[in-house]
Amino acid sequence: MSKYQSNIDLDAIVAIDVHTHAEVSTRQPRDPCSIAFDETMANYFKSAPRPTIAETAAYYRERKMAAVIFTVDSEAEMGMTRMANEEVAEVAAEHNDVLIPFASIDPHKGKMGVREARRMIEDYGVRGFKFHPSSQGFYPNDRMAYPLYEVIEAAGLPALFHTGQTGVGAGAPGGMGVRLKYSNPLYLDDVAADFPDLTIVMAHPSFPWQDEALSVATHKPKCYIDLSGWSPKYFPANLVQYANSILKSRVLFGSDFPMITPDRWIADFETLNIKPEVRPMIMKDNAVRMLGLA
Repeated sequence: MSKYQSNIDLDAIVAIDVHTHAEVSTRQPRDPCSIAFDETMANYFKSAPRPTIAETAAYYRERKMAAVIFTVDSEAEMGMTRMANEEVAEVAAEHNDVLIPFASIDPHKGKMGVREARRMIEDYGVRGFKFHPSSQGFYPNDRMAYPLYEVIEAAGLPALFHTGQTGVGAGAPGGMGVRLKYSNPLYLDDVAADFPDLTIVMAHPSFPWQDEALSVATHKPKCYIDLSGWSPKYFPANLVQYANSILKSRVLFGSDFPMITPDRWIADFETLNIKPEVRPMIMKDNAVRMLGLA
């Protein structure tokens, strides 16, 4: 077991991508139930084949970028075996010059999930946690999840939540049972109120609830927004306005790799009317502070 310790040269990297996915394990067989979900995601994003964690590290190293990487534990709601958090953390530790591991624990796992969260923090050194309310089938303010949040807050780590529409199940009959309602960012207002020291990242432009996300972020000072999952050319005007002004210190670059590549995202971001002094904040500086890297 290798406990993660960051070895990122912050002066050498040009950006930190706070939202990338680990989906291909080199230690366990692929769950056949995941194939249909992978196909819907590939069709939705027009994305390339999934890389391993080590291949993701090489990809970001070539671009002089660092990346937060995680799997998603949706075992209770989706019925698919997750990739082990241990694999994500251990392989990230082997590539700690570019990768930053988050863990993902389904809140339905109760006290066993809380035990795992503590172990991933204490023994593996993960730097945050990822939640996907729609694929995990829970409202973020469900008290079922609060013991997990308590552990994360006590460790001083961020919790990143999917918000808005999702490519998971998109276009399939019934959306493969995935319910969008769970990912309204307004439910995170309760979490931010009940856990005032918890850093919360609301992932993605939160379609169709962008105003709700902006409202929560402007009202709750520990709430951030990552810009992953959409090409910047489709960002709504109000998101760009807030990113350029009152939320400029709490907006983060994220791609959703491998569904969207940082190359495509950055090329489109360069066309946005973002102030020159704000660009480096979004691309790297805000993430350095949020992740406690300096």
